[in-house]
Amino acid sequence: MTAHRSLIRRATAVAAAATAAVVLAACGGNNDSSAGHDGHKTSSPTASPSVEQGEHNAADVTFAKGMIPHHRQAVEMAELAETRAQSAEVKKLAGEIKKAQDPEIKTLSGWLTSWGEDVPKADESAEHGGHSMTGMMTPEEMDELEESSGKAFDTAFMEMMIKHHEGAIEMAETEQADGAYKPAKDMAGDIIASQSAEITRMNKLLGKS
Repeated sequence: MTAHRSLIRRATAVAAAATAAVVLAACGGNNDSSAGHDGHKTSSPTASPSVEQGEHNAADVTFAKGMIPHHRQAVEMAELAETRAQSAEVKKLAGEIKKAQDPEIKTLSGWLTSWGEDVPKADESAEHGGHSMTGMMTPEEMDELEESSGKAFDTAFMEMMIKHHEGAIEMAETEQADGAYKPAKDMAGDIIASQSAEITRMNKLLGKS
């Protein structure tokens, strides 16, 4: 009888252990399920920043609409240097300006299109929104640059481009302060860095520093 009772006790203990294991597994399964559900919940906030990153405001639109004609004029000035500049350094600088700003014009245009905004026309004058944009050359200044060549062109080109770059930097600083669209703010930062460096180079070539 004692042996029989011992067997019954063992069997009961094994059964209890098995039941406990099943209960624990079930609990564990619930935790996993809960974690998985939470995982779905956390995926929504993760998606939010990318949505927010796509948001833009009026400052972003102003930046893009202003920088496109501004860049176009810089490219036009740079193209004049190809045939009129005497200094190899000026020609090199002009080439770098064109190489940097042409792709930015395309990017800015793409943003405006995606935002449902009009892209400034290629023949749009320096008068933008009823006032002259910072750093833009007047038609008279562009005529003067086009009619010069050699050393006179080099000097005029650099003096005008410094003024032009200073205007672009001012616009970029406004975008960084007031804009909401991260890619535009990043581009503004690149413009500030690259054009500040180019201003330093031009001042050195002009013997001003």
